[in-house]
Amino acid sequence: MPPPRIRFAAPDDDEVLGRLDRDTWSYLHAVVPPQQPPHPPFFSDRFGPRDHLVAELAGRLVGYIRFALPTPLPTNAHVRQVQGLAVATEARGRGVGRLLVRAAVDEARRQGARRLTLRVLGHNAPARALYEAEGFVVEGVLPEEFLLDGAYVDDVLMGRSLLDGARRNAAARDS
Repeated sequence: MPPPRIRFAAPDDDEVLGRLDRDTWSYLHAVVPPQQPPHPPFFSDRFGPRDHLVAELAGRLVGYIRFALPTPLPTNAHVRQVQGLAVATEARGRGVGRLLVRAAVDEARRQGARRLTLRVLGHNAPARALYEAEGFVVEGVLPEEFLLDGAYVDDVLMGRSLLDGARRNAAARDS
């Protein structure tokens, strides 16, 4: 089977992405239970199609990554933050998540970002391993930040530079 095609989401993807989000929901990666019907639109005023890259496999959406500005402040406009990642159960183990993370890194660089950050639940070992393999490092831990399904769970802050070695060294000299 060919690798997934990665593209920006389109407005018409709203319903399919909403269903994917609900179908993959778990306390392993989510801190808020899914809403009961009627379900709100997937896209919102805060996150639209251009804040999502999607993975298509055999003409079907099987994953997405949401990345956007972490705040509206101009002082950290050089940072992008992963704010959601989901892969359909039947597409797991095929590298879809890895391709989406790599595509987000590439797109954040294209947008001029210097850093990409994220938050991941401490008990989500598969996601943490993926992010570490893609160059993210733990930058902080908020111990027992969430009470999920009767257990206290850490909130792990991770990040990575988007500068290549030469640009990073030059930036360090200039600061």
